[in-house]
Amino acid sequence: MADQSTPEAPAPGADSPGSADSVRALGSEDSVRAPGSAGSASASGSAGALGSTSSERTAPLASPSGGPISRRRLLGTAGATGLALGAVGGAAGYAAAPSAEADRTTPLSSVGADQVMFHGKHQPGITTALQARGHLVTFDLAAGAGRKEAAALLRRWSETARRLMAGEASAQDDTDVARDAGPSSLTVTFGFGYSFFARTGLEEQRPDALDPLPDFSSDHLDKARSNGDLWVQIGANDALVAFHALRAIQKDAGSAARVRWQMNGFNRSPGATTQPMTARNLMGQIDGTRNPKPTDTDFDQRIFVPESGSGDPAWMRYGSYAVVRRIRMLLDDWEKLSLKDQEDVIGRKKSTGAPLTGGSETTEPDLEKTDSGGRLIIPINAHARITRPDQNGGAAMLRRPFSFHDGIDRDGVPDAGLLFVCWQADPLRGFVPVQRKLDRGDALSKYIRHEASGLFAVPGGAAEGEYVGQRLLEG
Repeated sequence: MADQSTPEAPAPGADSPGSADSVRALGSEDSVRAPGSAGSASASGSAGALGSTSSERTAPLASPSGGPISRRRLLGTAGATGLALGAVGGAAGYAAAPSAEADRTTPLSSVGADQVMFHGKHQPGITTALQARGHLVTFDLAAGAGRKEAAALLRRWSETARRLMAGEASAQDDTDVARDAGPSSLTVTFGFGYSFFARTGLEEQRPDALDPLPDFSSDHLDKARSNGDLWVQIGANDALVAFHALRAIQKDAGSAARVRWQMNGFNRSPGATTQPMTARNLMGQIDGTRNPKPTDTDFDQRIFVPESGSGDPAWMRYGSYAVVRRIRMLLDDWEKLSLKDQEDVIGRKKSTGAPLTGGSETTEPDLEKTDSGGRLIIPINAHARITRPDQNGGAAMLRRPFSFHDGIDRDGVPDAGLLFVCWQADPLRGFVPVQRKLDRGDALSKYIRHEASGLFAVPGGAAEGEYVGQRLLEG
């Protein structure tokens, strides 16, 4: 769990390699931007996006003089005049006319202004840097709803996601929760569960890679919080922006689908550390040192379904498969261990993430190195040893989790842990072999419990004018 690196949100104003979604818009514009700024942050990754090159998508708003006011420009005006929208009423705020002084005001911070593009080769939220807040939610189609209703729902969801990711209001009945915020790196990602295909009469289009995951001996799964017809992942660097998107998606579902389960998570906020660094989990461990990186020559091969020749249906081209697990951390038991015992369980230094055999976080561990008594320095059942790709036939996955804390359970212990999300071109070559190996003797297994699980087919990104899943639902 702790030994594959996860994209970490960079500090405000810092460029972090591999931190942005690996899509670039046509015309060489970047996929993550600060709208209204002179330049844009550099995005890593080489895939050409199919989307718009505009660095600022704004909903036209009427000024008293009849000219349009963008939502972004309005925010600058409100900030300059000290306008309290909650106190004087929303209509007054939206009617405020721009002024020369307002145009010279300080723009949104980099955290609020950062924007991820909705349209692209891949869906957002896969290679995007870790966000401070996340929601994972699944829906089941309502009784009687089928392919037609699912297509209409995905069309609504895609348009809502596009608008909100651009910092615009929802098209219908916006709640104003995120009215005074920028996009804040919001991403909305959609996927299909195994059951979706029978509900829509599309069984022949169901990928073989979506077959149910095998049972693992460490599983204690709650079926009510597992699987589902449709999966939505929402992430943002502002909690209100993330919640705003969650409510919009839930409202858009209407009578077509109902929520099956929802899980809420968090990560460290951008700028909380002096420099971008690998995340820590709730055990205090640096979590995710060996993740595949977009700069790796085989990154796309491991994470995304290729254009052809993979055995996957054509609608999954440039898509990926997400394994979602709610992993409870038994923190009371873990925190009773000495520092040395914790480090032996993981196989790495808690302070720096370096292997116990020495070096820095990125140093290759020496798995054969022994101490003066002839004992392996990295124990045979250490988590870092077991999860190494070269110990699992090269199996690799892109881990992109959120931590969670849902209070205290009936036994008086923390209900906390990891909302594990990993991405791969084929779960049978990514997640499954690694989890099987962990199941047979990982030292960390004593201190964690897998309580919910799901596997979802996440199609490639939508081109301009398309909605996510259109090639499946209308193909």
